[in-house]
Amino acid sequence: MSFFTEENQKRAENIFSQYPDKRSCALPLLHLAQSQEGYLSNETIEKVAEMCEIEPSEMMDTASFYTMFFRKPMGKYRIQVCQTLSCSLAGADKVVDHFAKKLKIQPGETTKDGKFSLLKVECLGSCGTGPVVQLNDDYIEGKTIEELDRTIDDL
Repeated sequence: MSFFTEENQKRAENIFSQYPDKRSCALPLLHLAQSQEGYLSNETIEKVAEMCEIEPSEMMDTASFYTMFFRKPMGKYRIQVCQTLSCSLAGADKVVDHFAKKLKIQPGETTKDGKFSLLKVECLGSCGTGPVVQLNDDYIEGKTIEELDRTIDDL
């Protein structure tokens, strides 16, 4: 029994066909579930665990380990700012502080209108272009606060 939409159930079956065992499908299925639901609720994690034949607590550990999995509803626009050394040296903390003040939220929070979530994340893998900001699935690299502001204002 699946909680996936018909289309995503087909995707899930395709994922299962590509891996040697069900346990190996945990991350791709969590991604699929999050793309469908917008975040990973306890119920969603339990259902994916059942599909993968993994204990729910183990799946919860997996989902909570990775910063790309969200445990609560996120804003329409997720502003993720890299916090590793290269980006910190390039001004990532100033970017976070600026957006926290501008949006009137703290990292990990979502604006009251549900439009923006501000997140501090680990390495986004673009160390030479810091500070790196990921806006939903798109990277914005090497921009000034003013340039980032214009991007956010346009949304």
